[in-house]
Amino acid sequence: MTDLRYPIGPFRMEGEPDEAWRRERIAEIEQTPARLRAAIEGLSPEQMDTPYRPGGWTVRQLVHHVPDSHLNAYVRLKLALTEDEPTIKPYEEALWAELADSRETPLEVSLTLLETVNYRMVVLLRALGSQDFARTFRHPAHGVVNLDWLLGIYAWHGRHHVAHVTSLRERMGW
Repeated sequence: MTDLRYPIGPFRMEGEPDEAWRRERIAEIEQTPARLRAAIEGLSPEQMDTPYRPGGWTVRQLVHHVPDSHLNAYVRLKLALTEDEPTIKPYEEALWAELADSRETPLEVSLTLLETVNYRMVVLLRALGSQDFARTFRHPAHGVVNLDWLLGIYAWHGRHHVAHVTSLRERMGW
């Protein structure tokens, strides 16, 4: 049986980061907002309030979560580029998903936020030289990681949550 938590599998750094690898991951980050929009297109309010798996977030919560997470990624990227191995602050994403803004904000607000934060992140990522991707930050749960790791995990993150929606739609026949 497929693990509904990880429809594309858990994150793994695949391949050796080089210029081509980075371009592919940056393109994936750039495409995440359009892919998420396409994944939810035509869903009814009831479908938006359906969990993608038993005990999981609703599609609505996922849509609000993705820009929350990518905002954090953008800040982590900028911290790593401007400070020497900063320690970042993790956040309680499950609790964020329960806050009023994840329940009451129109989805279009979060979709627009995702488009704008990803736009800024892509501009910055494309401006970096290969040596910049070696810059690091300290993540309390993952230890010291570099910007190649950040690039890899956030390219995966977009695919991961889009797949939550598309696999739910497939299972439900939507």
